[in-house]
Amino acid sequence: MRAALCIYVQGSRPHSLSHAEKSACSTATASVSASSERNAKGQERGEIRPDLAVNAIAKTYVLMEILPAFHFMYYKKFILHSLLPYSLVCDILAHITEIGGYHMTNAQIFIMVTMILYLCFVIVTGVLIGRRTKKSSEGFYLGGRGIGPIVTAMSAEASDMSSYLLMGVPGLAYLSGLADASWTAIGLSLGTYLNFLLVARRLRRYSERLDAITIPSFISRRFHEKTPVIMCISALIILIFFIPYVSSGLVAIGKLFNSLFGWNYMTAVIIGAVVIISYTTVGGFKAVATMDLIQSIIMTISLCVIVCFAIHHAGGWSAVVENAGALPGYLEFFKTYNPSTGTASPYGFITIVSTMAWGLGYFGMPHILVRFMAIRNENELKYSRRIAGVWVVISMGIAVLIGVIGYAVSCAGRIEFLEGNATENVIVKLASLLSSYGPLAAVIAGLTLAAILAATMSTADSQLLAAASAFSENLLQNVFGRKLSEKQNMLAARITVIVIACISIFLARNPDSNIFKIVSFAWAGFGATFGPAILFALFWKRCNRQGIIAGLIAGAVSIFVWKFGIRPLGGAWNIYELLPAFLVNSVFTVIVSLITPAPEKEVTDVFEEVNA
Repeated sequence: MRAALCIYVQGSRPHSLSHAEKSACSTATASVSASSERNAKGQERGEIRPDLAVNAIAKTYVLMEILPAFHFMYYKKFILHSLLPYSLVCDILAHITEIGGYHMTNAQIFIMVTMILYLCFVIVTGVLIGRRTKKSSEGFYLGGRGIGPIVTAMSAEASDMSSYLLMGVPGLAYLSGLADASWTAIGLSLGTYLNFLLVARRLRRYSERLDAITIPSFISRRFHEKTPVIMCISALIILIFFIPYVSSGLVAIGKLFNSLFGWNYMTAVIIGAVVIISYTTVGGFKAVATMDLIQSIIMTISLCVIVCFAIHHAGGWSAVVENAGALPGYLEFFKTYNPSTGTASPYGFITIVSTMAWGLGYFGMPHILVRFMAIRNENELKYSRRIAGVWVVISMGIAVLIGVIGYAVSCAGRIEFLEGNATENVIVKLASLLSSYGPLAAVIAGLTLAAILAATMSTADSQLLAAASAFSENLLQNVFGRKLSEKQNMLAARITVIVIACISIFLARNPDSNIFKIVSFAWAGFGATFGPAILFALFWKRCNRQGIIAGLIAGAVSIFVWKFGIRPLGGAWNIYELLPAFLVNSVFTVIVSLITPAPEKEVTDVFEEVNA
């Protein structure tokens, strides 16, 4: 690649090259003849050779050279110096895969290089931001409460929209049609808006008044707890439910690299975990929030590109509707397609309410709620609410469309038909199809697939950070009474991130795991425990410590009882566990609060002050 580019540049402007450039070009040119024979053989096998990979880019360079109306000297120099490192990565990959006996196609090499460069960008950015972050617990966990409205909005949504946005939701729509995926998307959209509207401002104000930097510490200090029972229960809930949540993201990474490159599944899982750990442990909240903003942009662009490309290869929008409409119940909101029987199944009121209950989960997501606590000014939350509301509607709508359009692409014979858990790979299959249309398309496909990494990492990093704070800040210091310096506290947090990631790697060892199901269980766990606790703590003055403790325990137990004991009975009992557990938590909180003494005056005084 370097040789091909240098030969052209040296021939087109030999007198304008610097001594270093001439030397580099001479060295590269000398390698052309030696690699020509390998290139010819590689082309016969459909493999990529680094020296040939630059052809399309070199043509672009030639085009700029012959355009007389424009002077692209600076741009050409930029392209030259940018492509040389890119080609170096291609060289390294080509040699590694050749030694290992694995031959990569043109599309695969471009996709892999793009994703590798993206991962490097993530790590470097996290490290640079970490160096500029305030070296304290508040700086590590909340970014010094100095996050702007755009970063707050997009970070909240990116940390929410894990791999289920790009893999889970499209897979669900591909498998059963509009109903299940669409009602889930509607519930999540409403939940996002209401969370910003009802919870964000009060939580920001209240947490600052109590000097709380984590969700467990906020709930505990809200009731002036002397014995940290609430804090202990809350921290344990975070650790219990975040571990499978993080593992779902690692499953997505493993499936992605295994499907694309044939990599060993566990190797891909470990590499993904290492990248996430690297910038989370170094950069803290500010690095995580900034990367979430960047990754949300990548996710949005990728979704739009895939939709347009897939519609074209499905034969147009009319063909999409025709193919989807051929399946009974596939395009209906009150019926759903049953792939096992090939018939339509009713999607009744109870099922709709159960599915929309996903929106209740937002009130209890620690990694989302801390975004509200971190914004620099509570008055800026109205801008964050609008940005987040628009983004979640668009992204969820497009995710549903990808599943439906992907089925039409299968009908057109452009990708194979997918079944069961394999439907979650529909966006991977579409990106692979895109990559077959030349180097530029392969790079775009690489960015699209990097969006899956972005979705996974933007959630996993936030979850690891919340889990780290639950252990080091809440359990270690507040519950067990270990007094740590700021340096020791952050060290403990970073070690916690590594330990939780290792446990998540172990849980992610099964490549047949269903991402959507794992996420739905963890989502229900947080929504049914912290959701009512946060709402009652912010809005009900009579709520007391005993009620919150009873509610947290009842909600957590109900999740497991309903998920594994009641819901398998089917029929009317087939309700998403979040809804009944949320209601049980609320009932216990109200009843226990009313039959036990009212909160102390100092507790209610702070409540009235904050809500004045």
